[in-house]
Amino acid sequence: MGLPTHFSHGRETELAWYRKIDEGPWDSLATWDRVLSPVSWSVVPQLAAAAVMTERVRLWTDVVALPMRDPVLFAKDLATIDVLSCGRLTLGVGIGAWDEDYVAVGSPLQKKRQRMDAAVLAMRQVWDQVPPVEGHHPVGPVPTQDGGIPLVAGVYGPKALARAAKWADGVSDPAHSLHFDPKELAAQRARVVEAWRAAGRTEIPDFSAPIWFALGKDPQEQLREHVMDFWGRDVGDEGPDSFLTAPTAGTLNCGAAGLLAAVDAARDAGLDELRLIPTTADPEEIDRAREVLGI
Repeated sequence: MGLPTHFSHGRETELAWYRKIDEGPWDSLATWDRVLSPVSWSVVPQLAAAAVMTERVRLWTDVVALPMRDPVLFAKDLATIDVLSCGRLTLGVGIGAWDEDYVAVGSPLQKKRQRMDAAVLAMRQVWDQVPPVEGHHPVGPVPTQDGGIPLVAGVYGPKALARAAKWADGVSDPAHSLHFDPKELAAQRARVVEAWRAAGRTEIPDFSAPIWFALGKDPQEQLREHVMDFWGRDVGDEGPDSFLTAPTAGTLNCGAAGLLAAVDAARDAGLDELRLIPTTADPEEIDRAREVLGI
């Protein structure tokens, strides 16, 4: 279950989401990353708060734009969160979808993918206690999880999958946030597994995906308003952002029927984890989701 990161809300609403998610039966609590937004929360302090306010659920980012961050400082922040959460953090990373966020923080737009690879290496060295400055102390704290914090790549195409297979623990599919096509998801899972095999890796990679959902009085309008606020586009618009346009076999994830269909599609496609992105800050949306899913 995701947090209402992209909505205007205050402390009590945020804490209510932490408590309700941790009560179960959700496996994890997820948040998302955006700089240029009048309402979005900052990932690091939000995860730190969630770490101390929860006891059970795993904490996910899905995904943070890694190339625009200082990898040593970010690795230190995340190790701190991992200690605070007793080893419950999973980091989803990608290049992000908004060039303007890079511009806002003074980060170059060139060679994002290569910089992400380099950042992953630098972070892993921090967690392995390799000093970033020769002859000086390493960067602490040491993460609670053996081997450091699991990294999941928010990537899609064949070249990106090949790069991720060199360093990631799994893949978060970014292409089906509004519409789930089980055949395409299953095909993408097969491509992920093949990328791992081609990289000489023997383990089966974790495969997950996020979806938006809406269960309010008018679910379709709730979803439409949120996508319009977030992307500035309607869910039916044509254009390069193909996930905003329903594929022929896809299902729009709004209302009880849409959510159930998406969950069934995720299960049929072999997803290891499905993360639900709320389209309202109302904590009762969690209760509605539990009721619809019968959990």
